[in-house]
Amino acid sequence: MASKPAAQPGTLYVVPTPVGNLDDMTFRAINVLKSVDLILAEDTRTSAVLMKHFAIDTPMQSHHKFNEHETAANIAERLMGGMTIALVSDAGTPAISDPGFMLVRECRRLGVTVECLPGATAFVPALVDSGLPCDKFCFEGFLPQKKGRATRLAALAIEPRTIIFYESPLRLLKTLQQLAEAFGADREASVSREISKLYEQTVRGSLEELISHFTACEPRGEIVIVVAGKGEEKVAKKDKYAQFKTAKTIDF
Repeated sequence: MASKPAAQPGTLYVVPTPVGNLDDMTFRAINVLKSVDLILAEDTRTSAVLMKHFAIDTPMQSHHKFNEHETAANIAERLMGGMTIALVSDAGTPAISDPGFMLVRECRRLGVTVECLPGATAFVPALVDSGLPCDKFCFEGFLPQKKGRATRLAALAIEPRTIIFYESPLRLLKTLQQLAEAFGADREASVSREISKLYEQTVRGSLEELISHFTACEPRGEIVIVVAGKGEEKVAKKDKYAQFKTAKTIDF
């Protein structure tokens, strides 16, 4: 009796989700999430809100930074068996400061097809909105919390490209102070928060001015810091009263 042919490997779809406004979800992303066999979600409770909004009833499974070391190989084997699986994070593009890299690497090792859909990533609008050079930049994500933090900042102090960081509102002020110490208080920068949400705001100025602003105004929401590279000409100062003209953008 002839043996049953081996199943064709499935596909892993890396699917970006909105960082704030649900209208940023693409038609392709919705169609993929509806058509796959399984959705891997960083937090199934968070993703359940998105799935309900777009009437997506595909089964979900948890896949986050605390278990991806153990689950990546098993998921890749299921893909090898013919399953189609989508990977989403709580917001934005998976593997960008979120889980995903280990699974994609394992799929590549086994020859499983990986398709990453274009979509929302918080640092792109923050970079463009900063007014700092966008032609060359480096993305640092979250700085090390303790070990290696000072060393990393010292190395970045001479980086000529625009530099992008992610930060929490609770650590923003401390990070701005450390950046000022390492880069110089007059280095131009911007802080964007709540991107694409109702209270979206970008504050621009020197690191010293940003420290002053966020000392007086407690930051809230997800934070993206964009800092000018070393050697960039100081951005021309704009109307200091611009903060009273718009609720979304502040320039010092």
